Amino acid sequence: MSSLALAVRDSSTMLRRNLLHARRYPSLTLNLLLTPIMLLLLFVYVFGDTMSAGISGGPDRSRYIAYLVPGLLLMTIGSTVIGTAVSVSTDMTEGIIARFRTMAIHRGSVLVGHVVGSVLQSVLSVVLVGAVAVAIGFRSTDAGVLEWLAALGLLVLFATALTWIAVGMGLVSPNAEAASNNAMPLILLPLLSSAFVPVDAMPGWLQPIAEYQPFTPAIETLRGLLLGTGIGHNGWLAVAWCLGLAVLGYFWSTSKFNRDPR
Repeated sequence: MSSLALAVRDSSTMLRRNLLHARRYPSLTLNLLLTPIMLLLLFVYVFGDTMSAGISGGPDRSRYIAYLVPGLLLMTIGSTVIGTAVSVSTDMTEGIIARFRTMAIHRGSVLVGHVVGSVLQSVLSVVLVGAVAVAIGFRSTDAGVLEWLAALGLLVLFATALTWIAVGMGLVSPNAEAASNNAMPLILLPLLSSAFVPVDAMPGWLQPIAEYQPFTPAIETLRGLLLGTGIGHNGWLAVAWCLGLAVLGYFWSTSKFNRDPR
């Protein structure tokens, strides 16, 4: 077999392994998935009227649901990939990687299996959170087929970028608990973005932090695709952030994995 065929075969095997682990031990994924769902229900039913009054000038919960959901979908990705950091750290510290190193398998297939499996889990999590959002009133009447395809592409690209970063965090963590703590900014950053309120409504000292981080342009792009609002420069900023984080995470992860003897 060619090197490419071997890499594809071994990566597929590692992907099946990670999906089986996720199916047999779903508690971590479910716990992480509950965070965006609880925030969605909290901000809609507890703060919805008040928040919508501050944004649109009058209490309108349906408008706030539409504003909120794009940010929660991206936050769902950030929450889901924390499980990837924990899974990678567990593999590195429990000895299975040392066993893999002695086997005739493609070295990169271990990381590729984690990344592809995490992206699939992220997409599934987004679908589940989106279903909850639709059940409580979210509608995307302004999005056509092209907008939905572009939104899906953005979500997959964003999930790939954050997953590679999470893999790197898992590789540098001494244990699963540290990996979970190290990846916590992937949940905290959306709280400091335009997910819940516009950047202009934030204190002046916080606005640069909210504006110049990866979640805000991605949220504004997704919001524009689903709701028909203006995207402006956020589209290319979101893609640039995704590509930059993916490349950074890839080289960070592979260099650490290749030299780490654990």
